[in-house]
Amino acid sequence: MEKNWWKESVVYQIYPRSFQDSNHDGIGDLAGILTRLDYLKKLGTDVVWLCPVYDSPNVDNGYDIRNYKEILDTFGTMEDFDRLLEGLHSRGMKLLMDLVVNHTSDQHEWFQQALRSRDDPYHDYYIWQDGTPDKLPNNWESHFSGSAWEYVPHLGQYYLHIFAKQQPDLNWKNPKVREAVKDICRFWLDKGVDGFRMDTMNFYSKVDGFPSVEGVEGLVRAHRFYQNGPHIHGYLKELYRDVLSQYNGMTVGETPNVTPEIAKLYTGDDRDEVNMLFQFEHMSVDSGPKDKWDLIPWDFVKFKKIMSKWQTSLHGCGWNSLYLSNHDQPRPLGRFVNDGVYRVESAKLLGTMTHTMEGTPYIYQGEELGMVNVRFSDIANYRDVQTLNLYKDLSAKGVSHRDIMRKVYTKGRDNARTPMQWNDERYGGFSDTEPWIELNPSYLEINAAQQEEDPNSVLHYYRKLIRLRRQYPVMVYGDFVDCLPEDPARYAYRRTLQGEKLFVLLNFKDRPTDFYQPEDMDPSRWRLLLSNYPADGDPCGPLRPCEARVFFQKEASL
Repeated sequence: MEKNWWKESVVYQIYPRSFQDSNHDGIGDLAGILTRLDYLKKLGTDVVWLCPVYDSPNVDNGYDIRNYKEILDTFGTMEDFDRLLEGLHSRGMKLLMDLVVNHTSDQHEWFQQALRSRDDPYHDYYIWQDGTPDKLPNNWESHFSGSAWEYVPHLGQYYLHIFAKQQPDLNWKNPKVREAVKDICRFWLDKGVDGFRMDTMNFYSKVDGFPSVEGVEGLVRAHRFYQNGPHIHGYLKELYRDVLSQYNGMTVGETPNVTPEIAKLYTGDDRDEVNMLFQFEHMSVDSGPKDKWDLIPWDFVKFKKIMSKWQTSLHGCGWNSLYLSNHDQPRPLGRFVNDGVYRVESAKLLGTMTHTMEGTPYIYQGEELGMVNVRFSDIANYRDVQTLNLYKDLSAKGVSHRDIMRKVYTKGRDNARTPMQWNDERYGGFSDTEPWIELNPSYLEINAAQQEEDPNSVLHYYRKLIRLRRQYPVMVYGDFVDCLPEDPARYAYRRTLQGEKLFVLLNFKDRPTDFYQPEDMDPSRWRLLLSNYPADGDPCGPLRPCEARVFFQKEASL
């Protein structure tokens, strides 16, 4: 397997609006991030992924970009950005920017020009269908509720928006659009950024003709018609050939609805497309067939099988991202594991899993503290356009407030967007004024200052995990065997690399369970590298609630 710096890195994701406010307006900014770089360095961060800070009307909190080469004044200036980049590089960390080019803001200069007439050169930068106000082009549903098409009366046409109507999709079939994207990439790479997280990357190519999904009534997500489309690999190879190959950067594509076989086509060493991807199969285990709001019970055994499948399928022929939360996902505590009595142990357990598998680990801000989801009782306390549209949509259909809020509490994106919890002072050390979104009340008990003083905290445990990953290459490059695929409580797996073996045993239940010993490992030569409980008992004794143990063994002949 080819070794690369980005395979061995640990990435820390920052949602700038909620990380650190420096100018007393209740909104996080670039200068605020700069003040926290030593915290990130001490954690062990190699790469910082910065969610969008470009000029934006903020309909979708920065994922609707008005100008790709300017910084939103809320976040600061280009000079602030340059200082942040220098601050990261001087500390040995790299910067990953969010590249959002499936769509723009409807306020972008290109779209404003496109609205002028069908003959305007920028009109073909977007995707249009002729029509009348009373007949939609097809039955595609937006990811943010309602139709994915918006009618423009003076043009007599609809434009496509897979997300909010203020986010019109770009027409990647137009070579001028692809050249414009290359120009954006060069601008930031020439400034010194170290790569891109490519938002909704597998949406760039749509199926010709925009067919309706057959056999359904009403609007429906038409994923198979606009994800992994017929020209996607050609577009990515062109971008790699003309731009990305000329920089030693890192690229990760956001790719819903991919299989390991499709992932190999995006990330194989010989494919010349992207380094790794975010797949979502494990994040959909508690969702029904309609969408993420279609709640079903979480199936632990199914979750394990998905995780293990991605480990074995990509080994030696592709690369995956390891994550359980981000700005679009609720926090994993309470979703996958206990967030009550065993919150601390559970947070450490999940961290153990993501840092001892093959792939690049991503830490979403606050994950290293064991931050939890929020339950605002009033919909007025929420800010996310997807959540607000859902509430409006379902209320109009007669769904009760209680039933809607159950969905919001479980899957709402604002769960992960409440301000970073730095200390237990007013506003949690995030700001000295009222934040743009309320803090999670848990900041009084869960915060970085308190955990810095506690050697048994989640924060200190994450630092240990990252140090171990650097010390033991088997954690990065070893092969993977799931030892107990059908076990309803334990996740046990072994990794092997050049005579070194790593054995990870995780109890996902909040009750004790039996120990498990692989047949090909010798306890007399094991070394317990890490546990999320005090090492005061038999390392081969019964597992305590939500316990994680990591063992290492080296062949005697080596």
